[in-house]
Amino acid sequence: MKRAGTSIRPAPGVEEAEMIEGCIRNQRAAQKKLYDCYCDAMYTTAFRITGDTGFASDALQESFLQVFREIKQLRSQAALGSWIKRIVIRSSLRIIRKYKKIRFTDLTGNGEPVVWTQPLLGEELEKAILELPEGYRVVFLLVEVEGYKHQEVAEILGISEGTSKSQLYHAKRYLQKLLKEQMF
Repeated sequence: MKRAGTSIRPAPGVEEAEMIEGCIRNQRAAQKKLYDCYCDAMYTTAFRITGDTGFASDALQESFLQVFREIKQLRSQAALGSWIKRIVIRSSLRIIRKYKKIRFTDLTGNGEPVVWTQPLLGEELEKAILELPEGYRVVFLLVEVEGYKHQEVAEILGISEGTSKSQLYHAKRYLQKLLKEQMF
């Protein structure tokens, strides 16, 4: 599994369609090409959610096995990347539910937005995100990084929409605290 460098994306259109067709026919070369195109980005997603390299690798492997089993159900080749990402997110969540306890604290925020007052380096933010408690981290990543709506997060995680909003609010507060500590 390659982790360094950038993912190789196939040219849109014919080449990607051929790759998908090859995967549907269980052609190993097409499956390897699909994996090579998406593994780096999907590993990053899995790692952000699980916070653990071993769990992220397990989620990635589980995800691509599911992708290859279910690729014939893909409705649009244009949606391939987002379809794979949804599978990776769900696999990552299954793994952390199995091996870790995700605690969601239903706290009510005061509705005030959390504002970042200083510019951040991506490295500092990534490190701070990994230090968040599981429940905060998962909701933060799904909403702020992956772009899910609170209703979708609530359905994925089996929590209320209010809990999702609360977790996000408190995740931002906690991140703010962690980042202040890092800077001083």
